[in-house]
Amino acid sequence: MKKLMIVLGVALFTMASCSKDWTCQCKINGQISTSSTIKDTKKNAETKCDEGDANVLGVVQDCEIQ
Repeated sequence: MKKLMIVLGVALFTMASCSKDWTCQCKINGQISTSSTIKDTKKNAETKCDEGDANVLGVVQDCEIQ
């Protein structure tokens, strides 16, 4: 029984770190401006999405995964 639980735990952990489709939503001064799909792990998707963050002359663009 313990072996089965260990195998199931490892399987769930592995599936949780698989590539998935994540939506990167960018807002300019709080208003939704763009949305794109990133197929990767959550951590990598967050990193890629955050590359869109910018602040130019007081105009703020903030991108977050959904």
